[in-house]
Amino acid sequence: MAIVRQTMVYDGPGGPFEGVFAYDDEVETARPGVLVVPNVLGQKEADNVTAESLAKLGYVGFACDVYGQGKRTDFDSPNPAEYMIALNADRALLRDRLKASLDTLRGFAFVDPERTAAYGYCFGGKCVLDMARAGLNVLGVVSFHGVYDKPDYDTVAPIKAKVLVCHGWEDPIAPPDVMVGLGKELTEVQADWQIHAYGNAGHAFTDMDRKGGANTRPGVAYEERADRRSWEAGRDFLAEVFK
Repeated sequence: MAIVRQTMVYDGPGGPFEGVFAYDDEVETARPGVLVVPNVLGQKEADNVTAESLAKLGYVGFACDVYGQGKRTDFDSPNPAEYMIALNADRALLRDRLKASLDTLRGFAFVDPERTAAYGYCFGGKCVLDMARAGLNVLGVVSFHGVYDKPDYDTVAPIKAKVLVCHGWEDPIAPPDVMVGLGKELTEVQADWQIHAYGNAGHAFTDMDRKGGANTRPGVAYEERADRRSWEAGRDFLAEVFK
């Protein structure tokens, strides 16, 4: 058994886009597929590693791209959030790009198109919640230290995708009242939802790039326990939605 990567350039509104698949090279039958939606910086190596970790669990991981081929930032960029800001201003376009990424995952040779889910981190956490709100064809979504504001278009009711939110209690971007508001929203649309809140953790608690140094600030830092526990929660969630 070996986990292999395959780069995929695919079409979508404002594209082309470039993502990376990861899967077990001994796959002979279609497996469930998990979309990995990146944080504010866009598609990068950390997302490919997450896709590989999902492949080790027996799934096909796809670290997707919602910004466009070659559109990436880092913490040293003049405006690391420039592409995220543009999509925050056009949530319908974001929805359509997420659908294009999901369609690419569902159309991949080793993926069962009726058994897909999505993981999202930071901005990606907002994205996967929007996938559920928009009624895209996923069985479940997991938002890790996401952003919870609703899109400006009507959302489906009931939401069919199961929802798991992994949240840092001390997150300054989504303080407790915002998290409670999300729970109320999901209840109103009859979603099957869970929120796991981790004490002594803030935003970006899974992000190894926030493990000390200039990229760390109060409430925005890596936290090993929350990272480990949220990964285990996500793993168990996928086992449930794909059973």
